[in-house]
Amino acid sequence: MLNATSIVVGVTMGMLVACGTVGPPVPPENVGVNATIQLQKKRELLDLKQREAAAAAESVELSQDPMLQGQDVNLPPLRPVGTR
Repeated sequence: MLNATSIVVGVTMGMLVACGTVGPPVPPENVGVNATIQLQKKRELLDLKQREAAAAAESVELSQDPMLQGQDVNLPPLRPVGTR
């Protein structure tokens, strides 16, 4: 026969399986398209700051080397030709 302990264990296991994922609740602000877009904007802003810092450091390094002065040529940006 079934004793009380096996019944309690069975009911507890059934509740855990029926309830789905066990863990802390996820706030609705962290789920969905809006949260993803905000996270991407933060990452893009961080990447932009890092690129600006790297460009500033590179420009300082280039201006300090006298051998490279006069050899650098500023070319126009590349543009696709013949595309619609």
